[in-house]
Amino acid sequence: MFLPANAAHAVDQIELSFNADGLFVLNIILGLVMLGVALDLKPDDFRRAFRRPRGPLIGLTAQFLLLPAATFGLTRLLNPPPSMALGMILVASCPGGNISNFLTHLAKGRTELSVTMTAISTAFAIFMTPLNLSFWGSMHPDTQALLSEIQLDPWEMLITVGMLLGVPVVVGMTLAARAPKLAAWLRKPAKVLSIGFFLVFVVVAFGANFKHFIACISIVFLPVLLHNATALALGYGCSRGAGLTDPESRAVAIEVGIQNSGLALILIFNFFDGLGGMAIIAAWWGIWHIIAGLSIAFLWSRRVPDPLP
Repeated sequence: MFLPANAAHAVDQIELSFNADGLFVLNIILGLVMLGVALDLKPDDFRRAFRRPRGPLIGLTAQFLLLPAATFGLTRLLNPPPSMALGMILVASCPGGNISNFLTHLAKGRTELSVTMTAISTAFAIFMTPLNLSFWGSMHPDTQALLSEIQLDPWEMLITVGMLLGVPVVVGMTLAARAPKLAAWLRKPAKVLSIGFFLVFVVVAFGANFKHFIACISIVFLPVLLHNATALALGYGCSRGAGLTDPESRAVAIEVGIQNSGLALILIFNFFDGLGGMAIIAAWWGIWHIIAGLSIAFLWSRRVPDPLP
């Protein structure tokens, strides 16, 4: 066992200080974040993906097929409590996180590929997040029992994810198409404010639950570190192996390694009643992937990438 039985039981007794008001605020922040992303999107982004599909296709394969499979293997290797394993699978099933485009730009990666992947993975997540969680969560008896106990309805989750991701993206892209001047005026403040609100929310939530993080840091630190490192390495490795350039591979690595932990937390509190092991994994991931993402972006920013084609 990765954890002794008493520790496994203790992690699920954790109740984070995250009430209905906090969940509502997180829903609003996630909507603003996705709206800010969508203001940058144009139909040309999707047409470009169809004209040059190799980069987005490799990235989305790593995002929605390889990462959930690798995560399942990692949970079998580490053998954490079922709730923590299910939390890792849920995080791996989410689309790219809200700061991936900024980190890709900082890392001298191909920013337009990152933006395109964010757009497409957000759309795909409406279907792929519930599907991957249900499929991989059912592959192990312990997590399958947890899903059965909670009686997760994938269709209900699909509708929820569609509302959380799909509606802001449609509104943002419609605004950008119908009112380009207003969209241009809103673009920068919307992005800065949404990311700022998200970071403030993470800091406040972390402070309110500091004692829980301190109590659980020895339990969640290694799984999240290895999980995030696996995601980053998988994104970069499969991109380079498939012949993408260094800037493209940096974009894919960051997109796969920076997961939308805010979405994961919302789903955990909506569908799993804030189950301790799942919540602590998603919450710590939300902090750690910012640290890891900024670190690798800083290192890459100091190294000149291969020439762009």
